[in-house]
Amino acid sequence: MELNRVVVTGLGALTPIGNNADEYWEGLCSGRSGAAPITHFDASKFKTKFACEIKNFNATDYLDRRELRKYDNYTIYALIAAQEAIEKANINIDTINKSSVGVIWGSGIGGIKTFSDEVESFISGDKTPRFSPFFIPKMIADIAAGIISIKYGFQGPNFATVSACASSSHAIIDAFNYIRLGKASVFVCGGSEASIHEAGVGGFNALRALSTNNNNPQSASRPFDKDRDGFVLGEGAGALILEEYKHAMNRNAPIYAEIIGGGMSADAHHITAPHPEGLGAIHVMKNALKDANIKANKID
Repeated sequence: MELNRVVVTGLGALTPIGNNADEYWEGLCSGRSGAAPITHFDASKFKTKFACEIKNFNATDYLDRRELRKYDNYTIYALIAAQEAIEKANINIDTINKSSVGVIWGSGIGGIKTFSDEVESFISGDKTPRFSPFFIPKMIADIAAGIISIKYGFQGPNFATVSACASSSHAIIDAFNYIRLGKASVFVCGGSEASIHEAGVGGFNALRALSTNNNNPQSASRPFDKDRDGFVLGEGAGALILEEYKHAMNRNAPIYAEIIGGGMSADAHHITAPHPEGLGAIHVMKNALKDANIKANKID
């Protein structure tokens, strides 16, 4: 069976170092850090008092207030990044075959703030159940994919990938494989997270997973350093438009890159720690090379 070629035709981002894809790239190239003291809540009693929050951001610049009350922040971020990616891909919503456009969106946690706020409100009251009708739709991890598809009328495959820090990578690989197999022509894929919240920071602190380098937060994220003391919690969204190559060429779409392979594996070792011999990383890279049918010495 001959597999379809898959290209990237659009990209969008809403991040702690840039509120769109161009600003994000500039932030990366300039070595900017997104880490700073937490402003979303009073973190004075927490072991970790900093995170990578989105900055200079007002959701009403992007969405109507009536819409915003229906969504958790992780969905809001998803909608904004997806819109930029769709616009950069020059997709004409009126003419594209919407039944052949899917959405696969990843999130490790989903609407943690919505869940926490609703439960706190219930517990602090007289225990009469007065939950918001938006409680469940705002909280569940697959709602972002659903809302993106509803907004644009995309009727192709639609679901969420949930695999902790690998959620967005799995969303991209799933979209890549569906297009290769001819199940759809275009996918909006990526992921979003909005877990800088008391429950998020407190929970990861309890796991001893977060850095506590509160005196120097901008250099706290150092995954390959011998003095690494944990990761830095962030928020935001990233989106890609993946498209079957001939479909992209036929509509004269911009092509940023081609994807030729993807790899997945499990460490099968520990709930938070990677395998000490790096076996998970080794396997996943080997799997990607095998899938792409290339040798390691061909990677520059």
